Amino acid sequence: MIEKAKLAKIVGTGNVISDWPVLDEYSRDMSFTHPIKPAMVVKPGNAEEVSRIVNLARETLTPLVPVSSGPPHFRGDTVPGSGGSVIVDLSGMKKIIRIDRKNRVVMFEPGVTFDELGSAVAENGLRLNMPLLPRKSKSVLGSLLEREPVMMPKYHWDISDPLSCTEVVFGTGEKFRTGAAAGSGTIEEQWAAGGAQKEAAGPSSASWYRLIQGSQGTMGIVTWASARCELMPSLEEPFFVGSERLESILEVVHWLIRLGLVNECLVLNSTNLAQIAAAHSAQKSFQKKENLPRWVLFFNIAAYDFLPEERIKGQTEDMLELVQRLGLEVVKVLGGITADTFLKWIRHTSDEPYWKLRHKGGCQDIFFLTIFDQLPDMVQTMYAAAEAAGYPGPDLGIYLQPIVQGVNCHCEFNLFYNPQDSAETAFTRELSISATKRLLSQGAFFSRPYGECTGLIMNRDAATLDALRKVKAILDPRNIMNPGKLGL
Repeated sequence: MIEKAKLAKIVGTGNVISDWPVLDEYSRDMSFTHPIKPAMVVKPGNAEEVSRIVNLARETLTPLVPVSSGPPHFRGDTVPGSGGSVIVDLSGMKKIIRIDRKNRVVMFEPGVTFDELGSAVAENGLRLNMPLLPRKSKSVLGSLLEREPVMMPKYHWDISDPLSCTEVVFGTGEKFRTGAAAGSGTIEEQWAAGGAQKEAAGPSSASWYRLIQGSQGTMGIVTWASARCELMPSLEEPFFVGSERLESILEVVHWLIRLGLVNECLVLNSTNLAQIAAAHSAQKSFQKKENLPRWVLFFNIAAYDFLPEERIKGQTEDMLELVQRLGLEVVKVLGGITADTFLKWIRHTSDEPYWKLRHKGGCQDIFFLTIFDQLPDMVQTMYAAAEAAGYPGPDLGIYLQPIVQGVNCHCEFNLFYNPQDSAETAFTRELSISATKRLLSQGAFFSRPYGECTGLIMNRDAATLDALRKVKAILDPRNIMNPGKLGL
C-alpha cells in the first residue's frame, strides 16, 4: 500500500487525510452498497499530481477510487470495492480552462459544479444542456462520465453528448487525450491553430471516450474535459400538458421532438412534480399532488437572435395545432406551478435539501433506456412490482426523459424511503432488486449498472464483459483503478 509520506510529497501534507471520521464518510453512500473504509483520502490539485499518484499506486498495487462530486453520493461507484483503497478526491480541481463562444464549447476540470460552470458560460451567452436538477455538489464532469440524461433532446445527437474531449490518466500511468484534443501539439498550440476540442471521436477512427464514459473509474482518471454548449435564447415560452393517460403524453412528445419545436422536454408523474415543487418552496411535500394530473409534460419553445418574435409565434401556433389535434390542452399554470417558474427551477441545481431526499431522507433510483412504444408496459411492470411488495403506488416517483433526438427514452423510477427505518430500508432494497429483474426480463436496457444489480445486468452478456476485461488489462494491467466495479 502507498505510504502516507510519499503521497504527501506529491500533494502536500494537508491534502492527505487519514482521520477516521473522514474515512468513514467515504466508506459508504446512500446506496445499499456494503461499506468498506478506505486507507486514505488524497486531494490532488492538478493533472500532474494525478499522474504521479497513479504511478505510485502502480508501484505499490494500491487500489484508487476517483471521486469528483461532493456528498451525498447515491450509486455505490465511489465506495471502495476492496480494503486498502485510496480515494482520489478531485473536487478541488476547479479550473474552468477555456470558454469558446464561437465554437460553443467549454473546457473544465473535474471539481467544477453545475452552478459554477453554468454561471461562467452564461456570461458568454452560452448555457449547458443539463440533467434534471442535479444536487449542488454534483461535478459536471462526473455527470458527463456517468452519461446522465440531459433535458434538451433536440441538441442531443449521441448518447455521449454533450461530452466532447477528455484528458485521462490510464491505469498504466500514461496520459491520453481523446477526440480532437488528441491532435498534434499541446492544447495551447491547437488553440493557436484554430482547434476547439469539440469533436469527441478519435484519435483515428476509434471512439476512445466511449471506453471512459460509464466505466466508473475502472480505466483511468479524467483530469479535464470539454463539453458542447448551446446559445442562450432571446425569447422563450414554456408550457405544461397534463393527462391521465401516458400514451397521450408520449404521442405529443414524439411529434414535438420530431418537428423540432422544443428545447427542454421532459415528463414527470404527479408525485415527482409535487416533490420538486416542495423542494423549491416552503410548502410541505405532496401538498400540490392532488391538484395535478397523473402525467405532466413540460416543454419549452425558444427563439434566438434572428426574428425571435416571429419564430416563437410560428412554433407556438404549430405546437397548439398539434396538441389540440391529439385532444389535449396546453396550459401555463398547473396545480399552482407556473411553467415559467418551473423553467427557472430546472435551469439550476436543486435547492437544499436535495429534492429526492426532502420527503423521507432517502431515495433509491431504478433507471434504464427503452423505446417509447415499450414505456407504458414498463411503467405497469414497475407498478405491479411495487404492489406485490406492498410499496404504495402513489408514492412512486417517475421521470421520463427523451434523449438522442427522441430516438429512445431514459426511464427512471424513484423509490422514496426513510433510511433511519431499518425495516423500510430492507424493504426498499428488496423491491429495487426484484423490480430490476422484472424489467430486465421485459427488455429494459440498463446501460448504467450500479450497486447490487451490476452482476445481474453485466453477466447477461458474457462476450461484452470478457471484451471489457481485456481492454482493462491493457489500460490498467495492475488492476488498480476502482477494482470490483462493473465486474472488472
